[in-house]
Amino acid sequence: MRSLLPLLALTLPLATAAQQQEDPAVAVETFDRAWTLIHDTYFDTTFAGLDWDAVRDELRPQVVASPDQATVRRVIRDMVGRFGQSHFALIPSEIADSLDPVDADVRDAAGGVGLDVRLIGDQLVVTTVDSNGSAARAGVRPGWIVTAIGDERMDELVKRAQSAESRRHIGSMIWGSVQQRLRGTAGTECAIEFLDDDDQVMTLALPRMVMPGDPVKLGHFPTIFARFDRKTVPLADGDGTVGIASFNAWMPPIVKQLNGAFEDFRTLDGIIIDLRGNGGGVGAMVMGVAGHFLDTKVSLGTMKTRSGNLEFRVNPRLVDSAGDPLASFTGPVAVLVDRLSGSTSEMFASGMQALGRIRVFGDTTAGAVLPASFGRLPNRDVLYHAIGDFETPAGIRLEGRGVYPDETVALTREAILSDRDPVLTASLAWIATHANSDRGSP
Repeated sequence: MRSLLPLLALTLPLATAAQQQEDPAVAVETFDRAWTLIHDTYFDTTFAGLDWDAVRDELRPQVVASPDQATVRRVIRDMVGRFGQSHFALIPSEIADSLDPVDADVRDAAGGVGLDVRLIGDQLVVTTVDSNGSAARAGVRPGWIVTAIGDERMDELVKRAQSAESRRHIGSMIWGSVQQRLRGTAGTECAIEFLDDDDQVMTLALPRMVMPGDPVKLGHFPTIFARFDRKTVPLADGDGTVGIASFNAWMPPIVKQLNGAFEDFRTLDGIIIDLRGNGGGVGAMVMGVAGHFLDTKVSLGTMKTRSGNLEFRVNPRLVDSAGDPLASFTGPVAVLVDRLSGSTSEMFASGMQALGRIRVFGDTTAGAVLPASFGRLPNRDVLYHAIGDFETPAGIRLEGRGVYPDETVALTREAILSDRDPVLTASLAWIATHANSDRGSP
């Protein structure tokens, strides 16, 4: 079950713009195969209201008339774009073929500068800085504004994204474009222009360092570096402790760390699961994670495909990692989300929210919740295409809607510059009102 927000597709290197000539027969066969893949596997037989035969009849002649590589790709992207939905992407062959399975060299090859950004208003604001990264070593702080990467001005990038049809995903579109520019081969430099705390221009050449995390390969997407972090913080009044678990992707390498954290957090007064920036991953993981907080096999939601429905049911955690009996955590649980929380993160948050087991804080999530698959086309390009839909236990479709927080909390540059996290603060305040001395006891 592959359920990834296509932020990964946005971080793919751009294909060359050369007008490479396709064999005319292969070009038409490629278009026909892409059309047929969707015709045979798309979960909705009404094709979201599109006349799918008419779409083929409209677009196919363009490929017949001009069977060059650029035209084939443009037409297929136009075709899947008609859905206006997530989890559709065309991965060029030169990129798909280069994305080999993870090996020992991947970690040494992939590099980043150790910072993350969010679009706040029209500005790209640095939200986190990895203490071990080159950005931190150069003095970059959360709250700084990224104004240029290399020769490209970020205000122009934002304007181009704002002119796109799909404005709902503008934040993720821009985030993906920025990540594409920040990342590269470890050891190379990335020139970045910032506005610092006092809005003074600061230009830095930051060396790309080895990416932290566990490299994971999923289909034809670039290697994902799964990262997990845990910590404990005191409640505001000092009377109680809360455990915080944060991770950037739902991937098998972090399962052991997740289980260990939640086992250790059971004696605390509350737990916070930070899914901000978590674009998704392996959908089946939500059942095991939910099992730390619920002791019955209730439904978290349903995945619907052409072949039938698959219900995601909680898998209660009855024993700990050592095999000893374990009771579910009964204290307050908060989940933090933002516009980049997608797919599997939305499945978990929506299901637990519908069951009344968590309280959600932050911003409305991405609304990109369509299980998808990969299909190799005759010209060697790869089509990433949606094959399923997802509904909450209440029958709500999340695609294009997202998860609405119980408490919407805006992130501002002023708060970031002051080292404040208003979303985290709001969740801690809520936990403080619900926690008591015996809650969370095993």
